[in-house]
Amino acid sequence: MCQDKRLIQEAYMRSDASFNELYPLKVQMLDNMHWTPLHVARRTAGFLGDKGAKVLDIGSGVGKFCLAAAYYAQDAQFYGIEQRAQLVEHALKAQQALDIPNVSFIHDNFTETDLRDFDHFYFYNSFQEVIDPGDKIDETTGYSPELYDHYIACLNKQLQQMPQGCKLVTFHRPDELQPGFELVDTIGELDFWIKG
Repeated sequence: MCQDKRLIQEAYMRSDASFNELYPLKVQMLDNMHWTPLHVARRTAGFLGDKGAKVLDIGSGVGKFCLAAAYYAQDAQFYGIEQRAQLVEHALKAQQALDIPNVSFIHDNFTETDLRDFDHFYFYNSFQEVIDPGDKIDETTGYSPELYDHYIACLNKQLQQMPQGCKLVTFHRPDELQPGFELVDTIGELDFWIKG
């Protein structure tokens, strides 16, 4: 890797505040509630980042988890799926600034994606904002307990179809999420799961 490229990456990875400089101020203001802290991304990358693994972040927002995890686990490929085009654009600009190749961003709703195309998953309760108006990123998603239930049901169904050895990390997991995996470790609000 080019030394200049590595120095640029290291500068952004020093702290959450440094990383947030990749984004406009409006996006930075959402960090504490919506974007994964770097220490969580690092720990999660160590668990999910098997060599050659395809890891999907469900509801990837501006791509912070995927970019940081891909930096820490360079032998895995990280994918972020996000339904808001504007957030995907922010993720792509940050990826370009960091020049991290093992990341891809998908503009779509996860319910339209077959999770069996991936090996492992990260989920930072991206559905919460549809039932808690105080958690909203913007006004593009409505307040709807029915939509929340639909998302949870879709995710549970797909996760239950995953093969043995599939790994999942949840951060601030909703009680309704029952993935059918074995819980192998917990650190605060961070849960590590493996399909048995």
